[in-house]
This record gives sequence, structure tokens and C-alpha cells, in this order.
Amino acid sequence: MKEGYKQYCQRNAEKTKSNIRYQPSPRNKIDNKNAQGEEAVTDDLTTLDRKALLQQRYADNPYHAQQSTRKSNAEIVAAEKKKQSVAEQVMLDHLCRIKTHSTLTENMLSHKVQFDCRIISRNGRDACRELVGFFFIHDQSLTIYEYRQFGKNRTNVLPFIKKSTYSHQCGRRKGKQYQLGDFYIGANLTFLSSDHLRLPESIKENTLLILRITNIDQVASDDLRTDSVQQEDDTTRQEANDRLVFKAIQDKLKEQLHKRGVRILTAMGKYFQQLDKERNGLLDKADFKQALKVFHLEMSEKDFESSWLILNENGNGRVDYGEFRRAIIGEMNEYRKSFVRKAIPQRKKSNYLFWIR
Repeated sequence: MKEGYKQYCQRNAEKTKSNIRYQPSPRNKIDNKNAQGEEAVTDDLTTLDRKALLQQRYADNPYHAQQSTRKSNAEIVAAEKKKQSVAEQVMLDHLCRIKTHSTLTENMLSHKVQFDCRIISRNGRDACRELVGFFFIHDQSLTIYEYRQFGKNRTNVLPFIKKSTYSHQCGRRKGKQYQLGDFYIGANLTFLSSDHLRLPESIKENTLLILRITNIDQVASDDLRTDSVQQEDDTTRQEANDRLVFKAIQDKLKEQLHKRGVRILTAMGKYFQQLDKERNGLLDKADFKQALKVFHLEMSEKDFESSWLILNENGNGRVDYGEFRRAIIGEMNEYRKSFVRKAIPQRKKSNYLFWIR
């Protein structure tokens, strides 16, 4: 009898444990239903779709959402702190350290537009440099500083482009002085590397230093634009026509790239690197035509010649293949690129930034 009662108690205890272990809570029931529904749907999903679902589940988790919000707030605070430290350093340099015959006052220097920019370069180290620029209205001059961070607490702000008036070095506006209308997100600023002796050697290897504006103080820019009226000229209309030409070509190629866009971008980049025997990033017209043929990208002769006339502005018969690819295929906007740079670990940026430049 004792042995039978002992076995009976053990069976009851095991049943109780199993009920507690497998009894679903109301939230688990909902999650199970959702999981069953998703399993029925994911049978026909691709690998990328499954990854997207996993990311969505991760983002929907309240804990992860709170962590993401806190991280985003911390990044905003850090960015504002960086801008403030750079602005203070600029004011100190031009009010105290630089001896000048002009009557520079704090009030005159305060009428400025602050912007962030990055170097368009195949060198990953240079592409990761954090640059902050200022365009001053009173004399149409600009300066650019580099923000460096060493560890968690130590930072340094150093001049990168000295304060002076500069002109466009390529494009439709070549030779024309920079004005307020030239500063907007996505705009390129070009400088002659030989004019700036303090630039790193990796940058001075190229004739042109090209900077891309990634962010700008839009409030200050709009306020200053209302005060200074700039009339539309022939150059502005020509640039607008150039954009329309490239937009029409990109629209025609969009359908061809829809199903194999990523593969074409990566493979085309490697193909261009193989053709670039001189390692200067320049290829001729025959190379580009051959690349379009190899990757089965159909473009009419008229569209190709129109794009070539715009890109081959100096008439030397050679064009940077990065510019050519961005012109006919397009590129991510700077807002999306900023998230890509944040998502990639620092040690991998050097290899990956070439593909998003």
C-alpha cells in the first residue's frame, strides 16, 4: 500500500509540473497564434523576407524599442555636443588666434551656415573622417574643421580647410565662387589638393578633393536665403537639365535592375576595378560601353552620348567610374547612408564604404 501511494503521489506531481510548464499565458497564446500564421506564410518567403520578419520581431519587442530610443537620444546629444565644440573652436580661431587686418567681430561671424560633410574617396580611412564646415555670409568665405575623438572622453578639433573664398573646380560652375545656394544636402564641394599643404598624403594623391554635404543647419540657411536674393542664371538651368537627363536614364534602367540590382552593383564595381589598370579610377568610353554590354544593361546610343557629354566635362575622354555608376544607376540619399555608416562596425567600414560612396 505504501509503495502504491508513493507512485500515485509521484504521478500527480509530474502532471502538475507538466501543466504549469506548458500552460500558455494569454500573451503566449496570441504569440503562438501569430507564430502559426507566420509559419504558414513564411513557407513561400525568401531568405531576405525571413530576415525582415526577424528584424520586425526584434523591433516590436518593448525592451529593444526602449534601448533603441535611449541610444538614439544619446546619439542626438553627442551630435549636438560635437557641433557646439566645433563652433566654439572656430570662433576662438578667428577671433583670437588669427591676426587679420579686417574688423572681424563675433556678430559678423555669427551670420553663418553650419554643415556636415564627408570625403568622397576610395580610401576608407579618409571616407570616415568627420568634417564640419561653415559658410560665412559677410565675405562669402568658408572653412572646414575635422572632429576627432580618441576613446570615450578625449576629443580634438583641427582645421582641415583654412578660411578663405573658394571656387568650384569642376562641373558647370567651374571657376565660379561658392555662394549660399551651393550649400544643400547632397551637394559636392570641390577643392584643389595642391592648395592645401596640410592635407593627409592619401588625399593629396588626387588632384581634386571632393566633399559631399551630408547635413546642414536648414533653419539658418532658410533665414539667410530670405535676406539674400539669388537670381536664376543659365548655369542653374543647365544643371537642372543635366539632372533631368540622368533621371530619365535611371528610370529606364530601374526595371532592368529591379530583380538583380545588388548583384549588378557589386559585380560592376569589381569589373571596373579590373579594367582600371592605372588605379586612378578613370576609364574611357569604350570601357563603359563594354561594361553595359557585359551586364546586359540596355541604353540607347542617344542616352549614352548625352550622359557622356555631361560627365566628360574636361574633354579628355576619361571619366571616373564611380561618377558614371552614380549618374546612370543612382545612389542612396545621404540620410540613408548615415544609417549604413552607423550600422557597420568601424573595422569593416574601410572595405564597405567604397560600395556606398
